[in-house]
Amino acid sequence: MKYRCEAASIPGFVQQLASCYLPHGYWFYVSGWIPKHKDFQAVDEKLLAKYGIGLSRQSRARRKQVGIANVHYLRFRQQFLLLATHGHHPFYDDEGENIRDAREAPIKFAGYSISVKRGNFKKKATPASRAIPDGKYRVRVRIDEDSYRDLLAYFLDIAQRRTASELADDLYHVPYEPYAPVRQQILRILRLVNQSRKAAGLDTLDYGVLRYRRRIVRPFESIVWTDKCGHA
Repeated sequence: MKYRCEAASIPGFVQQLASCYLPHGYWFYVSGWIPKHKDFQAVDEKLLAKYGIGLSRQSRARRKQVGIANVHYLRFRQQFLLLATHGHHPFYDDEGENIRDAREAPIKFAGYSISVKRGNFKKKATPASRAIPDGKYRVRVRIDEDSYRDLLAYFLDIAQRRTASELADDLYHVPYEPYAPVRQQILRILRLVNQSRKAAGLDTLDYGVLRYRRRIVRPFESIVWTDKCGHA
């Protein structure tokens, strides 16, 4: 089967990264941009061949057993990522100081900040149980700080100038998939918007106006979004 590396959408890129690569130890990465005048597919083929990326799962498993790293390649339009696991590989020699660790330096993509962090605490068996740290590494997808500040400033600017229904529509269509950390960020925006509207004597918004479930997509296939009524 041909190795697929070109994501068809921003949600697809993020989903592939957060669900398929980072959870399996592909923490070491290089992010880059392909100049517009270059043939993107030619660059893809060059990198796939250079680092021996298009391998079967069985081959990747065998390499892992003998301490050889595996590498994945993912691209959306001009931006691409090379991601590697622990082990020996020419990737580490060739990329050298450009390599970052997603546990220390979040991946920045299309307004998202994607990192790998240890969990907080496991769910208590009973309210009286002692909190037990969850030492597992987990992928954390959130809106990056600059994009979040811009989004917050935008909604606070229009909080008292738009109707409740207009604000509800804008909040529902915030262009970020509601991963748990993203939901927390949007909920904070909603709380601050409501504070502003309440101070001005305006109707506040219910928390039900937000989108809580992210859309599962096929990362390498084009998607068509629909609104609340199912219209394209």
